[in-house]
Amino acid sequence: MSKPVYVITEQRNGAFRKVSFEVVSEARRLADELGTSVVAILLGSGVSGIGEELGQYGADKVLVADNEIFENYSAEGYTKTILETIKNVDPEIVLLPASILGKDLAPRLAANLAVGLASDCVKLSIESGKLEAQRPMYAGKVIADYHFNSSPQLASLRPNIFPVLEPDSSKKAEVENVSVPVTKSDLKAIVKELLASEGGKIDISEADIIVSGGRGMKGAENFKILEELADLLGGAVGASRSAVDSDWRAHADQVGQTGKTVAPDLYIACGISGAIQHLAGMSSSKCIVAINKDPDAPIFQKADYGIVGDLFDVVPKLTEELKKIVE
Repeated sequence: MSKPVYVITEQRNGAFRKVSFEVVSEARRLADELGTSVVAILLGSGVSGIGEELGQYGADKVLVADNEIFENYSAEGYTKTILETIKNVDPEIVLLPASILGKDLAPRLAANLAVGLASDCVKLSIESGKLEAQRPMYAGKVIADYHFNSSPQLASLRPNIFPVLEPDSSKKAEVENVSVPVTKSDLKAIVKELLASEGGKIDISEADIIVSGGRGMKGAENFKILEELADLLGGAVGASRSAVDSDWRAHADQVGQTGKTVAPDLYIACGISGAIQHLAGMSSSKCIVAINKDPDAPIFQKADYGIVGDLFDVVPKLTEELKKIVE
């Protein structure tokens, strides 16, 4: 059997993030082509009980580094522990999410392993037994092909791009607890407290429905009409960079090249012109609805359905009609 495919997963408050299932599922597909196994690592505090769940998505073995020192993400702690397990597992391929955590962790691993890194990949394949990757460049204007000359082959995967396997509850991963070679003296910084923005708010990177607003919203106070529509649909509210730069919404809500990449079932763009930087973050949405009073707005070229009109007339009317259906 070839060397295994190694996956770095991400959890929050004792539950796996959706992107972890995406990366494990893709690792399973690659491992099947190579005729090898999938080994995943789970880091956290009080997370020993959730490791088996990864088996439903294709992991053969899960290494659990459970320690109170990992209650919050620690760059030094995660890096040291993962490097130790990579040395023991000796994988041919290492995959991790290109999430906020992954974007910080991946280059640290690459530097310590002295290997190349293909970051924010949107497609992976096996050619002649080696990993090949594709990632967008220049705001999605070109797609670059990556070939690896070093081992292990290290790649981070863009969230909401790779399909998740249908979970198979009959499959369970072998779980192995690993010792954590990290103490507080190894950490250059310690997180004392995390402050949540708004309780119950859906993270746009994991939302199935997103209602986004842009410069056409004209002010922070007007986003309440989008919030009403999103609440009715059970979705989240997003924003373009111009809206975030104007302090109308938090950066956590930003969709686009310098924000979050999303791929919901439904994306409703309100007052968003459709700059290429924004399109790069939401073009994988299954259905795109654009509402804009400018008939020549670039967003209409990407939209499945377009409404030319004033969003302050259209959105409230749309909400009222949907209320009749929901109620």
